[in-house]
Amino acid sequence: MASESVSVVFKIYCLTVMTLIAAAYTVALRYTRTVSSDLYFSTTAVCVTEIMRLLLSLGMLLRETGGLGRCRSAVVSHIFKSPVELLKLSVPSVVYAIQNNMAFVALSNLDAAVYQVTYQLKIPCTALCTVLMLSRSLSRLQWFSVFMLCGGVTLVQWTPPLSTKVQVEQNPFLGFVAIAVAVLCSGFAGVYFEKVLKSSDTSLWVRNIQMYLSGIVVTLIGVFMTDGAQVLEKGFFYGYTPWVCLVVFLASVGGMYTSVVVKYTDNIMKGFSAAAAIVLSTVASVVLFGLQIIAQKKTTYGSKTDLSCLNIDRCNF
Repeated sequence: MASESVSVVFKIYCLTVMTLIAAAYTVALRYTRTVSSDLYFSTTAVCVTEIMRLLLSLGMLLRETGGLGRCRSAVVSHIFKSPVELLKLSVPSVVYAIQNNMAFVALSNLDAAVYQVTYQLKIPCTALCTVLMLSRSLSRLQWFSVFMLCGGVTLVQWTPPLSTKVQVEQNPFLGFVAIAVAVLCSGFAGVYFEKVLKSSDTSLWVRNIQMYLSGIVVTLIGVFMTDGAQVLEKGFFYGYTPWVCLVVFLASVGGMYTSVVVKYTDNIMKGFSAAAAIVLSTVASVVLFGLQIIAQKKTTYGSKTDLSCLNIDRCNF
C-alpha cells in the first residue's frame, strides 16, 4: 500500500482547518435556509459544489505537475485513457446517492429524534469497515473512544420528541431498514475512498478529479429528479445570494481538505473532526441564532423536509 510520510504538524493543521470550515459551513447553511423566503434549490448547490471541487482539483494538479502540458497529460492518461479507474471512483458517488435516498426514506418513516440517534451508528460502522476493508486492528481504547464519540454526537444532536400531527402514514420498520442501509453506505463509501487513495501512487488530485466527474453526473441526475420542474421554471441559480455562494465555497474547500485528511490520516480521525465541528456549529448557532438546545424543531419548507445538509459525508465533512 502506497504511503507518504507527512509531519504531525501538517496533519493537525489539516484536521483543524477542516473542523473550522465544517463548522462555518453548517452555520452559514443554516443562515441561508432560514433568512430568505426565496429559497435556493439545495440540489443545485450540491451540484455547483461538485463542479467547484473539480476546478479546484484541476488547479492543484496544475500546481503539482508544474506546467499546463504535464497537467493535460496526467488528465488524459488517468481520465480519458483509464475508464476502469474512473468507474472505480464513481462507486463512492453512487453509494452516497443511495445514502441520500435512504436518509429521505428514513426521515419519512421515523421521528427526527430517532433518526438522529440511530444515524450516529455510522461512526462505529466506519471503524468496523476500517478493520475489515483495510485489515487494521483497533485497540480496546480506540473502540471505547469510537463509541464515546458516537454517544457524544448523539447527545449534541438530540432533539426531544415533539407532539406533531403526522399527515402521512409512517412505517417504522421500513425507516429502520433505510437507516441501516444509510449507515452501511456511509461507512463503506468513506473507507472505500480511503482504500483507493492509499492503495496506489496516483496523485490525490487525480483521484479527486475522477471522483468529482462522476459526482457531477450523479448530482445533475439528482437535480432533475428532485427539483427538475421548478429548476426549469425558475432557473438553476434561483435564490442564490452572496451567502449561498459562501456556502458553496466552504463546502468546496472543505471537501479538498477532507481528501487530504483521509489520505494522510484516516476516516476515524475524520469522524472526530466532524464531531468537533458539530459542537462548534451548535455553540455558534446558540450565539448567533439564539438556538435553544432543549427545544429544537425539525425544519420543513413547504411539504418537503430540507435535505441540503442530510448527508454531511457527501459534502466530504
